[in-house]
Amino acid sequence: MTATTALTAQDTKGVYGIHYVPSEFVKQQMDLCFDDIGVDVVKTGMLASASTIRKVAEALEAHGRPLSVVDPVMVSTSGSQLLPLAAVKVLCEHLLPLTTVLTPNIPEAQLLLKVSTEKDFSEPQSLDDLIDMAKQVQTLGSKWVLLKGGHLPLTKAHVVSKDTDEMAVIVDILYDGTRISLIESEYIETQSTHGTGCSLASAIACGLALSHDVPTAVKIACQYVEKGIRTAVLIGKGNGPINHFHTMPVLPLRSVLGLED
Repeated sequence: MTATTALTAQDTKGVYGIHYVPSEFVKQQMDLCFDDIGVDVVKTGMLASASTIRKVAEALEAHGRPLSVVDPVMVSTSGSQLLPLAAVKVLCEHLLPLTTVLTPNIPEAQLLLKVSTEKDFSEPQSLDDLIDMAKQVQTLGSKWVLLKGGHLPLTKAHVVSKDTDEMAVIVDILYDGTRISLIESEYIETQSTHGTGCSLASAIACGLALSHDVPTAVKIACQYVEKGIRTAVLIGKGNGPINHFHTMPVLPLRSVLGLED
């Protein structure tokens, strides 16, 4: 079930308009889903405004703090601002303490830390820098943080690539306050990255709903998204979507309709 927070006018090249759903209406959608069908895991994406963040947090509190995966959507793949800066502080104060898994990319992690600490953070230059950033973000309130490394391809020696030819691996860092887990994947040169963060957070939520523990759900989700990127067909003139259907068998229509000879 979905509670819609905003409608966007967008294509693969950018976001050109946002229509905000009233915050009270967002909460009403959530309450009805909880009360009628029931919810195993909540995944949030573009929350769009400070008032909606507050209402989402209220709903999670009212319904017993269910498992949640929070993708702190702030900037689109194409670079469009999707969350006002003032709302970031509200997210840190009201939603992160209720979050099971937080899934920021590197720019989002830097912004969360800057708003929370009022300090600027330098660009990470190595895997150790990314690990340190993940640890700092986890202190903001979520039980787990998955710092996504897609914005910073590393060399095989796990340092920042100085040349595109040296880009070899992407490393995502999972941290719960005690344990560090590194999820490493091959760097793929592609334009098919539209919605990768949303897809990853949704896949993690699905894994948790299937009763996987967090590390297992995250590992499966990362593999799902990597293959979705690898098998994507380029669509549009900007950043196209990944292939979400690579795990689904495709049968001929005659077979589906039972018309085989």
